[in-house]
Amino acid sequence: MSDIRANRVAEQMKKELGEIIGQKLKDPRVGFVTVTDVEVTGDVQQAKVFISVLGSEEEKHDTLLGLAKAKGFIRSEIGKRIRLRKTPEITFEFDEAYEYGKRIEEILRELNK
Repeated sequence: MSDIRANRVAEQMKKELGEIIGQKLKDPRVGFVTVTDVEVTGDVQQAKVFISVLGSEEEKHDTLLGLAKAKGFIRSEIGKRIRLRKTPEITFEFDEAYEYGKRIEEILRELNK
């Protein structure tokens, strides 16, 4: 039963995080961020947020710093929007799936030549 709840909370968090990061954050370090996935533990105490950032490695690093700095604000906003007894602790990680896919496409193009 807790897995169903955790999945429901994760989906709601993904939606809300996309809006919060895109519309509420004013930190110039935070670039164009897409929330690709959210994993929430069964007890809904921890949330791992996977993000994709367009830009150079430096821009990605700066975005992660900006998100880390805004973590308290983001948790506060999540707490207001999703009614939970305790808002999960959030950690941000890069989702490397896009980079892997792009590299695979490059390799396939080279093989076809």
